Amino acid sequence: MEDKRKLRRSRVLKAGMISFGGSAISCTVRNLTKSGAMLDIVSPLGVPREFTLVIPSDDVRHECRIVWIKEKRLGVSFVQDRET
Repeated sequence: MEDKRKLRRSRVLKAGMISFGGSAISCTVRNLTKSGAMLDIVSPLGVPREFTLVIPSDDVRHECRIVWIKEKRLGVSFVQDRET
């Protein structure tokens, strides 16, 4: 299968948090690009379409939108600042 991504993925294994509306769900960040990430989660139930991904070890926060869901894995894109 051909990889159609525009940016090269960096494989990582980092603890993360899916943060939304005062709640948080633990996740594992499996790969990263400048435009998105792949996350492992226990269950996609209850995860909103948009949320903040927090990676404490890197002191990083990304606003995200879910692009795809497959069983216990999410593909997300980072939402760019929409100010003009």
